[in-house]
Amino acid sequence: MSVLSIATAPDRAEGFLLSEANGTRAREVGVLAASQTIEPGRLLGRRTTGGQLARYDNAAEDGTQVAVGIALRAATTGAGQTAEIAFVARDAEVLGSELVGLDAAGTADLAALGIIVR
Repeated sequence: MSVLSIATAPDRAEGFLLSEANGTRAREVGVLAASQTIEPGRLLGRRTTGGQLARYDNAAEDGTQVAVGIALRAATTGAGQTAEIAFVARDAEVLGSELVGLDAAGTADLAALGIIVR
């Protein structure tokens, strides 16, 4: 009798990503604003003042009320600190159930970027 062992792959940070444009065309790197805790799959908005990325918030009035992409990896910044963060900015298909902060307005914002939520 032989024993069958099953290997499991670790969770991927970008497990929400179903497909994306060739190469790195779908991705960008931006500056994450201070005092942010971002998890993979979190919708991001861009602050009007300074252009830094922060959590998408449809109720905000600082620019972050428009989703500009989806974080690929976790990142945390403290007070007065910024960090680079990679994000999906265009031309991709994503799994909606794996996204953080997704709402109807965010879905529409992503669609305008060519990011289709499935």
